[in-house]
Amino acid sequence: MLPVPFDYQPRTRIVHGPGSLARLGELVKEYGGTRALVVSDPGIVAAGHTTRAVSFLVQAKVQARVFGDVHENPTTEDVARCVEIAKEFGTDFIIGLGGGSSMDTAKGANFILTNGGKMKDYWGVGKAKKPMLPSICVPTTSGTGSECQSFALISDAKTHAKMACGDSKAAAKVALLDPELTVSQPQRVTACTGIDALAHAVETAVTTKRTPISGLFAREAFRLCEQSLEIVLSKPKQLEARARMQLGAAFAGLAIENSMLGAAHSCANPLTARYGIVHGEAVGLMLPHVVRFNAKRAPVAAIYREMYPQGDLAKRLSTLLRAAGMPQQLRHYGITKADLSDLADQAAQQWTAQFNPRPVKAKDFRALYKEAL
Repeated sequence: MLPVPFDYQPRTRIVHGPGSLARLGELVKEYGGTRALVVSDPGIVAAGHTTRAVSFLVQAKVQARVFGDVHENPTTEDVARCVEIAKEFGTDFIIGLGGGSSMDTAKGANFILTNGGKMKDYWGVGKAKKPMLPSICVPTTSGTGSECQSFALISDAKTHAKMACGDSKAAAKVALLDPELTVSQPQRVTACTGIDALAHAVETAVTTKRTPISGLFAREAFRLCEQSLEIVLSKPKQLEARARMQLGAAFAGLAIENSMLGAAHSCANPLTARYGIVHGEAVGLMLPHVVRFNAKRAPVAAIYREMYPQGDLAKRLSTLLRAAGMPQQLRHYGITKADLSDLADQAAQQWTAQFNPRPVKAKDFRALYKEAL
């Protein structure tokens, strides 16, 4: 059988290594930046990472301003406040420093700042008509892989709809991966983001859009994260394991960029929207059930065996969830059988459902939720 046709266009340079944050100023200047807006969140500011980033910008004679008020699961209101600060400062370069929320807000602001309009105008793919500002993404977690993606995930502040706004122009010029920045993560954040990265690797490996390129990234992402997650949970300061997790998350982001996601993410989004379950926890809870559902297709089962030849992938994921201290039943969150039909209807409307390797309808989502109850 011929390989699946694909058009691989790498857009983001990856700079990886302990202490690489020190290169931030020189990299901004290399891409023409003179007035850089650093988009971050209060936890990262409190950890001192934002101050260090600004110091490296100043050393390179780059003027800097900080927007440090990003909320988890950013909304259109976060983006609007960021745009206001960017306009006031006259920024010509954007830096997303933090987890996925900070990087998504930075990308979202870039859309509005350069192309005008509202965030919903860019819901979908390729809606930006004008060039966007150059940017650098600096992840402080090992989870979303947003640093290697051209999508911003922004929720509508009124409807709570999660909008995936993608455009090749939104991709960062550089993903700056400094594992030292991840050491300060609280244990809970390490667990949730680590499970999220694993879920990205597992889902991207089998989607209907998978290609030989996305498969390479997905398999290596899984290998790095599966071998390292338990280590960073038990030995948080083990820099080698932190570096592997960070690189694994970035590779999983590259896999998403080339093959999208599947049913586990479709299941997770309504759980986050309705019950406030942290994304990594929600997707992790549903992932073993989705793996078993998809494995009924022989070609998919073969990919799972290739990813984890040591045994049962779903069981291994459940073991990692226990190591991360995560509940594995929906009833833990007060969800009952009466809630499942509504959740299933919402899951079926999620955009990632269409890429699942086994067709999945509302009745299938209800069965998945019932298994997880």
